[in-house]
Amino acid sequence: MTDYAVCADVGSTYTKVAVVDLDAGRLAGGAAHPTTSRTDVLAGLDAAVAAATAGLRVRDIPWYVCSSAGGGLRLAVIGYERLVTAEAGHRVGLSAGARVVHVAAGRLDGAGVTELRAARPDVVLLVGGTDGGDAEVLTHNATRLARARWRRPVVVAGNRDVRDDVLATLAGHGVAATATDNVLPRIGELAPAPARAAIREVFLRHVIGGKCLSKGLRFARLVRGATPDVVLRAVELFADHTPGDLLVVDIGGATTDVYSALTPDAERHGGARREVAGTLWRARTVEGDLGMRWNAPGVVAAARAERLLDGPEADGLAGAARMRADQPGFVAADPAQRAVDRRLAELAAVVALRRHARGEPAGRASRPATPGRDLRDVRLLIGSGGALRHAPAGEAAAVLGAVLADNGGGWVLPRRSATVVDSAYVLAAAGLLAADHPETAVALLQHHLRAG
Repeated sequence: MTDYAVCADVGSTYTKVAVVDLDAGRLAGGAAHPTTSRTDVLAGLDAAVAAATAGLRVRDIPWYVCSSAGGGLRLAVIGYERLVTAEAGHRVGLSAGARVVHVAAGRLDGAGVTELRAARPDVVLLVGGTDGGDAEVLTHNATRLARARWRRPVVVAGNRDVRDDVLATLAGHGVAATATDNVLPRIGELAPAPARAAIREVFLRHVIGGKCLSKGLRFARLVRGATPDVVLRAVELFADHTPGDLLVVDIGGATTDVYSALTPDAERHGGARREVAGTLWRARTVEGDLGMRWNAPGVVAAARAERLLDGPEADGLAGAARMRADQPGFVAADPAQRAVDRRLAELAAVVALRRHARGEPAGRASRPATPGRDLRDVRLLIGSGGALRHAPAGEAAAVLGAVLADNGGGWVLPRRSATVVDSAYVLAAAGLLAADHPETAVALLQHHLRAG
């Protein structure tokens, strides 16, 4: 008898289900259903699973579920120095599948706590000091959060010498705190895995249930991680079995996410500032102002700032973008509206890749300076997101081709990159299966994401 697994991604707009043949490493079925977040997300999830498994005639199929419903995971980072531990925490937070909504550096004061509350994070990542280094700022910030009666969970990933004291301070004032290894144990050594795992566990324990997405406990028990974290796992796994560097651009309704997996090369990817904060060879950036629906106006504004649009085209797109933001459930049904979606997708992808590749200077509090990434050796560019999955093959390829032809973006383009679209939605499925069925996950990726 064939063994199957149900892999589901409960998104803010749609719930997507893939049924995987665990022996063959192939898709056996799939379905999608609007996410029923206004009532109970389980209604949409159960409907999608029923549709995807209708012809299989099997029982007791294991479910693997990830979620970005309810806005996904909102993370705040509090560190010691903006260019060192705060930046290291910011990179780790992005790689953990979070949308980093606030970054603070130095000693928290009353105004800092007020700004933190205004950002409405689900989780706080508290970092500071290398192991054996400065401990005063980390201790001060923990005390400040405790005395402010902070009620969101905190992950402590700073100087291990004061870890127990920091935990005791937070717990003594009723703050749910979890400790893990330092994200920056030594200058230049970035260690993301323990903090990523801790953030994942906090997301599952506190955040999923806290968003009131479902009335009972079943949904929280089913979810195994935040969708971006799960996709990054798939990217990492695929990179381990694919020659050359790998790049993924995922164009969503609210954000455009970029994932890259680079071959470690300190000589080519080095840089003075990155050596201080460490280098993340497998990384993700999230562009919270670039989306096909909720943040469509942000795409137009960013493209205008990047000089990708002239005045008349920008003016024409602005009205269409505002309509999409006002009506996030809008489905383009005629050629003219589909052309607008295609143009928005192209602009979102180009801007997101520019930011990911060239890095960004220090800006608003929620976005510190980010380092550039050398993508010249990318051998495969994977496109994901409904805007590409539901587009005709030629149109989706044209969107990805625009990224590879962006000579004015201020970054070095890939020299020999093929392109493919994740039309079967296997990245999330493979990431969900990576721990329990790694061989199946690899086979799934290699079969469905082969270029050409």
